[in-house]
Amino acid sequence: MVVKAQLESKNLHPISINLGEVDIQENLTKEELITLDSSLKSLGFELIDDKKSQSIEKIKNAIVILVHHSDHHLKTNLSEFITSQIPQDYHYLSNLFSEVEGTTIEKYFITQRIERAKELIVYDELSLSEIADQLGYSSTAYLSNQFKKITGFTPSYFKSLKEHKRKNIEEL
Repeated sequence: MVVKAQLESKNLHPISINLGEVDIQENLTKEELITLDSSLKSLGFELIDDKKSQSIEKIKNAIVILVHHSDHHLKTNLSEFITSQIPQDYHYLSNLFSEVEGTTIEKYFITQRIERAKELIVYDELSLSEIADQLGYSSTAYLSNQFKKITGFTPSYFKSLKEHKRKNIEEL
């Protein structure tokens, strides 16, 4: 809504606005792009108009949607999922991502899964076994090992950190 309002304030007509992507009817001059970029940056957004950066943002957005906002089972083949969302050769996308981001698509995916696991642990509504299943891990032990490798903590220790930071109402 913020991006749409910003575009309309500049008399631009968006065709579609999706996570990380906007199509507008108009062809903008270089000066208009600079002005739009400046106004979007003031709102915390960034204008990306080169194809490589757009592809990388699409990969990141697809992974974030898959891990955090999707009912897809996370045991799906990552390369097949990426190419279903971004119709380009996976090896090209993988090499481009690694070259620009300094990490692989798979490591980015793992990092997102661990971030989601941290959220679910903090919510304290699911057991570790249920979290492992929801995030597509073959076992609780595998999730625990990967969690410790990424965060430096075991899931149970991470959960205890949260518990120590919160006080019961009676303690206030």
